[in-house]
Amino acid sequence: MNLNGVAARIPADPAQRLSSALRTHGLTGLKEGCLEGECGACTVLLDGEPVCSCVMLAAQAGGRRIETVEGLAGASGPSDLQRAFVDEGAVQCGYCTPGMIIAAEGLLRRTPAPTEAEIRRAIAGNICRCTGYANIVRAIARTASERVAGERP
Repeated sequence: MNLNGVAARIPADPAQRLSSALRTHGLTGLKEGCLEGECGACTVLLDGEPVCSCVMLAAQAGGRRIETVEGLAGASGPSDLQRAFVDEGAVQCGYCTPGMIIAAEGLLRRTPAPTEAEIRRAIAGNICRCTGYANIVRAIARTASERVAGERP
């Protein structure tokens, strides 16, 4: 697979979930919550689309492009979206944050200038029990606005 832009081979049991295989490989940003594809904590980008990695076998990722929250950060630090989450107070306990950021990144790549309704729809599969979503929506909208205006660092 291509993992965060690098060719990778991750040894995994045939029945191992992709989420578990990635965490075992050291990518612990994604969390395993419900293990049923309901909470979004394990969201990764699979060929550019957000998916719950807990409902996918690691073997199904062969030959595919996988991006995790670790892959969004660059050599200079967190991505613009990751920074916006911090700046806007969109993180509290942090458990949902990696999946939320990945779902948001998937949206922004498909829809550079999303409406609030589109943002809310894109993160609807990601459950947060701490923030109330307002700051999360604001962080995503801010990042979209800055990217469209060409202010992306």
